[in-house]
Amino acid sequence: MAKTRKTAPTTLPELHSGLIASIVSGSHPRPHDTLGQHETEGGFIIRALRPLAETVTAIQRNGTRVPLNHVADGLWQGYAAGIGQAYQLEVTYADGPSWVSDDPYRFVPSVGDMDLYLFGEGRHEQMWSVFGSHFRPHEGVIGTAFNVWAPHAKAARVIGDFNGWYGVGHAMRRLDDNGIWELFVPGLEPGTSYKFELLTQDGHWVERADPMARYTEVPPATGSKVGTTKYQWADDAWLAKRAQADPHNSPMSVYELHVGSWRPGLGYRELAEALVHYILETGFTHVEFMPLAEHPFGGSWGYQVTGYFAPTSRFGHPDDLRYLIDKLHQAGIGVIMDWVPGHFPKDEWALAKFDGEPLYEHSDPRRGEQMDWGTLIFNFGDSQVRNFLVANALYWLEEFHIDGLRVDAVASIIYLDYSRQEGQWEPNKYGGRENLEAVSFLQEVNATAYKRNPGVILIAEESTAWPGVTKPTSTGGLGYGLKWNMGWMHDSLSYMQTDPMHRSHHHNEITFSMVYQYTENFLLPISHDEVVHGKGSLLHKMPGDQWQKLANLRAYLSFMWAHPGKQLLFMGQEFGQPSEWSEQRGLDWWILDQPVHRGLLNLVGQLNRVYRDEGALWEQDNDPAGFEWIDGGAAEQNVVSFLRWSKDGQPIAIIMNFSGNPVDRFRVALPSAGVWEELVNTDASEYGGSGVGNLGAVTAVDEPWAGRPAYAELTLPPLAGLWLKLRR
Repeated sequence: MAKTRKTAPTTLPELHSGLIASIVSGSHPRPHDTLGQHETEGGFIIRALRPLAETVTAIQRNGTRVPLNHVADGLWQGYAAGIGQAYQLEVTYADGPSWVSDDPYRFVPSVGDMDLYLFGEGRHEQMWSVFGSHFRPHEGVIGTAFNVWAPHAKAARVIGDFNGWYGVGHAMRRLDDNGIWELFVPGLEPGTSYKFELLTQDGHWVERADPMARYTEVPPATGSKVGTTKYQWADDAWLAKRAQADPHNSPMSVYELHVGSWRPGLGYRELAEALVHYILETGFTHVEFMPLAEHPFGGSWGYQVTGYFAPTSRFGHPDDLRYLIDKLHQAGIGVIMDWVPGHFPKDEWALAKFDGEPLYEHSDPRRGEQMDWGTLIFNFGDSQVRNFLVANALYWLEEFHIDGLRVDAVASIIYLDYSRQEGQWEPNKYGGRENLEAVSFLQEVNATAYKRNPGVILIAEESTAWPGVTKPTSTGGLGYGLKWNMGWMHDSLSYMQTDPMHRSHHHNEITFSMVYQYTENFLLPISHDEVVHGKGSLLHKMPGDQWQKLANLRAYLSFMWAHPGKQLLFMGQEFGQPSEWSEQRGLDWWILDQPVHRGLLNLVGQLNRVYRDEGALWEQDNDPAGFEWIDGGAAEQNVVSFLRWSKDGQPIAIIMNFSGNPVDRFRVALPSAGVWEELVNTDASEYGGSGVGNLGAVTAVDEPWAGRPAYAELTLPPLAGLWLKLRR
């Protein structure tokens, strides 16, 4: 029979009325100092907060029952002799059954001293494994540990489904001067929705989603959810191969897509089968997902993030995203994701003034507000904020096996005067406009990511001439692997939008990129930004009638694939989507019923297959030895020709005819005599072209021409590109 201690052999210390008031209101910063089990003369005091209870009894591990007496306003206490033991609380209410549960306040902190130290130093590279909410055993009891950084808060509570969104009974304790708050809630299962309730310095309680939540409610709901993963990865072979590869000098042909509008209605798991099949058909090496971190407004396309560690729940559980990435890897397809560390929205339930004061954002609006987008800018000089962001980049790479991050709007991060008028920004300590703290932060992200994850790649969307974006951090560079070549994109699109009758006057727009090609490691982007906000689709930009538009587009894509640098194409452009993209509807898939659009899709597949097979098109992207003009100055003819060289000296000749007419007996100087096969002819009838060509091959004669030892005469199709390779 269980033993019951009915009286305490010692006088229990009296509690101050102010202390009682703060405990029963859930506003004490260290409730564990009073609640739970505490040593006293000859034994222990057990205190619990159970408002409206009729009786409260502590049941020790050895079965001893310790009745607790009501002190005031739902606060109970009792004395247990002997040594301290784990216990549970049995609580009865009027006209109801008794409830037995573990007491959250009997547990030691679920955050270790080393974790607190590393976060205090701003060097906790895996902070997601500690902070936020974690369902796991603690002192032998299954439950959920909650941890949050809120240094300005006077008190903190957890609210959620499990307590009726009333947090008085789940006040958290402040662990250190850095402002980490903690509470372990025994028995709390995954899937539970929750938020943190913080008492601000001016005495107001505010509700906030968990900045470190790894799972969220489906928008427009804004709660965090206790998450856990049971996913078993099967991409070991992919990761091992990736670790041995150099992605900067490997083939990279990227298909950018917006998950919600690629094929509306598909979740992560349903998307896996359809997307893998499509990427294998079209031959891209990588997919790039527009931001998948949780965001409240779908119209932001994911670029205004509120849940940096949580994949958006619009398309399923985080494990469903793991499944999608795993299936892509098993099919040999790399995965890149857009990452947005530059700014975040002002939603009052999220990061903005998180604990009542500027915390994640810079407190000076000249540095803390992005006026163009109505968002806030992270305080890159704060070590804990930097830790949050660095760990976030690592989280996606390590927990979701992402192969690369494309970092959004880098220019807005590194310039203090970005989109600001005089007087709206403050120079750095040297009087310059560079955001030194942000530059240091980006260098830290890149250096850490590359150090911890061999084979990944960091890509900068950087639109200015900032020097050394892709140079190593050890030499003062930003440390990215690739930089979007926005100059090439603007110039080449401007050229292609010009009527062929007038292109000769704009010839430098199609050739100028080679002047600076080797200043950085470049990726050529035709992204979502070029087909929204009234810009029309890529097909729509092309001049001429429908046939000419498609021919121009075929030629342009072949030029893009042949040009030094990796390439990225936004979804829909691979088959000539007629309409401008909108996230509110799907792509114009129906257009593939038309043979000319199906032909364009077939061409993109051929471009990708030849590109992957031919090292000349990617082995020396970042080395001047990989490119050589044949004739870059044939402006009057609208013709551009050049060679791409492999490391072992094998060339591919590229001849682009951007005029609207075919050219017969066009003489091209070549490095070797012999038969040169057509690897690609964008005017082939199978791609929707007119069928003009050279019957699959041309023969170069062994006679010098234009400084080369051989030449060939060939037919140039109109508005077309030819890729030729010497037969061996």
